[in-house]
This record gives sequence, C-alpha cells and structure tokens, in this order.
Amino acid sequence: MFPSFSRLAAAATLAGLAACSGPSDDPASATAAPSGEPASGHVLIENARVFDGERDLGEVTLVLRDGVIERIAEAGASDLPEDAERIDHRGRFIIPGLVNDHAHVGNTAGTEHGDRFYTRDHVVRDLRQFQAYGVTTVVALGMNGEGFFDIRDEVAGDPALGAQLFGAGAGIGAVDGAPPAAAMGLASDPVARPADADAARAAVRAQADAGVDFIKLWVDDLGGKAPQMRPEIYRAAIDEAHRHDLLVAAHIHDLAPAADLVDSGVDIIAHGVRDAPVGDDLVAAMQAAGTGYIATLQIDEANYIYAEQPDWLDTPFLRNALPDAVHAQWADAAWREAKLADPATRGFRDALATNLRNLGTLREAGLPIGFGTDAGALPHRVPGFAEHRELQLMQQAGYTPKQALTTATRDAARLLGFDDRGLLQPGKRADFVVLSADPLADILNTRGIEEVWQAGQRVSGPVADYRAE
Repeated sequence: MFPSFSRLAAAATLAGLAACSGPSDDPASATAAPSGEPASGHVLIENARVFDGERDLGEVTLVLRDGVIERIAEAGASDLPEDAERIDHRGRFIIPGLVNDHAHVGNTAGTEHGDRFYTRDHVVRDLRQFQAYGVTTVVALGMNGEGFFDIRDEVAGDPALGAQLFGAGAGIGAVDGAPPAAAMGLASDPVARPADADAARAAVRAQADAGVDFIKLWVDDLGGKAPQMRPEIYRAAIDEAHRHDLLVAAHIHDLAPAADLVDSGVDIIAHGVRDAPVGDDLVAAMQAAGTGYIATLQIDEANYIYAEQPDWLDTPFLRNALPDAVHAQWADAAWREAKLADPATRGFRDALATNLRNLGTLREAGLPIGFGTDAGALPHRVPGFAEHRELQLMQQAGYTPKQALTTATRDAARLLGFDDRGLLQPGKRADFVVLSADPLADILNTRGIEEVWQAGQRVSGPVADYRAE
C-alpha cells in the first residue's frame, strides 16, 4: 500500500513546532506570540459544541497550549489552568480546519492565469483566502514555481500568513500533453515532461532532492486532443517515487488510465473518473491496493454554474471571494449567455453526473476518499468557496453532512499521511473553525464562519469581513 512517509511526518512536526500558540496582550484577539517566538500559557475555548472530525462531543472545553490541543475537558470543569486565556464560545459550533488534498496556488490574477503570477505575494494571497474560508491545510498539487519551497517554509513558521502549504513542486506531465502549457499559461513551463522511463526516474529524483512533499503525474489525453503519458513512463515514476518514500497522485479524467494506474501502484487518483461508470473490477483492485481517491466534483461544475446561478453573486460568501474583475465578468449577461450556449457545457454537466455516481460507488465500497477541489488553478475555481460547494455536492453523492465533514477533515488528512491534523483530539494541531450554526444539521452552516484558528492562533475573523484581493 502506501510507503513510509518519514520526510512528510518530520516536516509536519517541525512546522507545528514553529507555530507555537499562546495568549497575546489583547485578550479579545486570543492570538499567539509573534511569528517564530515560542509562546507559553494556555488558551481555553469554552462552552462551544465541538465536532472533532469523527464525533459530536457536545459542549466541551478545548485546552490549547503550544499550538496543539492539550486536553478536551467537560464544560465547566473545575481543574482547568487558572492562568489561562479564557474565550467563551457558548452557542457556537467548532469543526476541524478543512484539509484540501488537491488545490493550486499562485496561478491567477483577476480573470487571467499563468505561471507569470507565481510569486510569493500571490501564493500568500491565495493561502489567506483559503484560510479565511476555513481551509487550514492546502496541498498545491503541481504547477508550483521554484519559489514554492521557500514560501512553504515561511508559511509553516507563521500561521498568520495563511493556510499551511504542502505540495508536489512543479509535477510531471506528458511531452506536448497534459498539463497543456498553452492553455494553462505556462510560459516558462516548470513541469517536467520525461520522454522515456529513465527520464521519468530522473525527474522524480530531482523533485525528491528538491524537497517535494508528493509526486504529481498528469495522465490524460485531454479528450483525445493531446498525447497521454505512456504507461512505461508513469510506472517508472511511481516506482522511483516509492523508492524515495513519496506518495504519487495522478491527474486523470477517464476510466482506462485510472484502472492501469491502480495496477501500476499509484497511491491516489487525484480527480474523479468522469467518462464512464466505475465497475466492480476497478473497485476490487483499488480495495486490494488501498488506492485513495479525490473526486474534485466542483472542477466541472465550476465551468458553468456561475453563469447558471447569477443570484449567487449577490451572496457575500461568494462575492467576497471574487476579485473585482471576475465579479464583473460573471455579472455580465452576455458572458453568461455565451457560457450556457457553449456546447462544452453539456459535457461538463455529464462529467459531473458521472463523477457523482462514481463517488457514491467508491464511498459505498469503503475506499479511502480524500477532499479536493482544484481551486486556484483557474479563475473560476474559487479558493474557499469551492470547498464549501464541494461539501454541498457530496450530499448529491449520498453523503450526510457528518460524513462529508469527516471526509474533508479526518479522512483528507489520513489520505496524505498527515497524522497531526484533521481531528480535534489531544496531541493534534489546534486547527479549527468556529461557526455560528450547526453544520451537522445543514452543511450550508459551514459558511457561517466567525473565526479560524491555526496552530493555536486565531488567524482570521468573520468570513463576512473578508474581501478578495
């Protein structure tokens, strides 16, 4: 099944230690000491009803210290630290921070996209938006520029900068194929594109030496319009990655390459199968191999839904996540009419319907399923909003609100080998979201974000106050 991920576990541990928590001089803010400075003392989050990623704990007290949850006590417990910072969240609801297993950062500016936008400021901008919307861990699964490693380390040391970042570096694609350099605006094209198995192994070794957290492969012929990575190339890449204790996630669209990738030992199918129903043979193969699956339901819907639902633009939860240029484009009636009249829109609708059916099949089979959206890859894949829409779409695949939240927190963390987050339990990172209403009663209540905490710091206030840059 999965290899041993000592490198990733060590990185996560160091990042947690770098982001210690504690009370500030302003009791109302309940933030930690300045970045990089160890903090001392306890913070008590009292009287909130807590969903820990698995169970509804009812009203409890979270005892935080040094960026982690030290203890979960009964509400009103008499043996709590006397010198602690106390924050009363009576009537509020707390869930773990969402974990996005498949996103992108630094690829967009307004309605444009491309690698020319991969700068420290753009990456941090995206991480702040994810964070404001309750996503506290982001895995940027490919197309990262060479600055990725420095940015990742900087953000790990300062939770106030945004969601904690992990990623696959630039990733490995096909010669003249996916990811399509021209369509994605990859003028410098950082993606490795090996022409044979030896070059694939060399590309993996180079990315491993650079310090990637994962290996990303693109195995997609783009609807027959481009060459697809050949099996001998991705098999060599998968084998070499496992020699370096790295998980391999593969971008796919169709059933055929997904089935062969599973047979080749890939760890994660990083998009849903969208051209045909998943059959019993593939389900059995994935069960035997322990292959993980990330559906990214919103990826196809995002191509038309904002033209179909113009009233969504009037809701602050979406409006606040959009740069002005994107909002202006989507508010234009002519743009909406053209988008809905585009023959490709029917294909996107069909792809979503197939993706939903297949996710339901794999969920019922008990396969390891993560949570991702591809948000940030293109301007219409909106960081933050996409994740909450994904939760809503999951219900169409048969999930209850509780099951969807467990997938987006505990299961998303487990899929990538993160054992320090995704659950609100003693010893885990204090990454959580404070909500105004019960998300177990209605998944739309995840949108009522009042505070976001990361590594024991309050890093964001009400999402209603957030405005996209």
